[in-house]
Amino acid sequence: MTIQAIMSAAPVIPVLVLDGSLDPVALAETLVEAGLPVIEVTLRTPGSLAAIRKMVGVKDAIVGAGTVLNERQLDQAIEAGAAFAVSPGLLDSLVEAARDRGLPYLPGISDASHIMKGLDLGLDRFKFFPAEASGGIEYLSALAAPFAEVRFCPTGSIKAGTAAKWLELPSVECVGGSWIARQGDSDLAAIADRARAAAALRS
Repeated sequence: MTIQAIMSAAPVIPVLVLDGSLDPVALAETLVEAGLPVIEVTLRTPGSLAAIRKMVGVKDAIVGAGTVLNERQLDQAIEAGAAFAVSPGLLDSLVEAARDRGLPYLPGISDASHIMKGLDLGLDRFKFFPAEASGGIEYLSALAAPFAEVRFCPTGSIKAGTAAKWLELPSVECVGGSWIARQGDSDLAAIADRARAAAALRS
């Protein structure tokens, strides 16, 4: 599966910081059933890799590792069964490692120099991070203008009420959404409601 196929599978990729409040399998099943099959589990908590190992067994779930900062974490994510990796920044060694291992990879960028560096490395799909703090919709609209073939997944402080506006940008393929299942959430029914609303943003 290519990173483009992953980005186009749903309008929102839930970005999860798992702390044990929810059973990861039940959470993955809830998200898939609600229409959000692509799930990013950030490597920010001790149980994140174990959660990925469990979630990858859920039918139709496309589970990736987020906050991948180095090659060691990339290999750990692959060993856990991750289908893709996401980083907050752009690092040559990670680009090369992901390519060598055949893992779809979405590095983070926040300016034109990073995009040009990524293009030079053979990439044209990026995470725009931190989306709101870097200048928001107006900034990304201007930033994307010289790069007609590049597509983005903005992530960072995007909310249920602003996601649709981000998705209106021609350069935006999907958005990362931490609002779908926030750290500490334990109400699967509420998560399902938010996920269904997010899945309907681009129907």
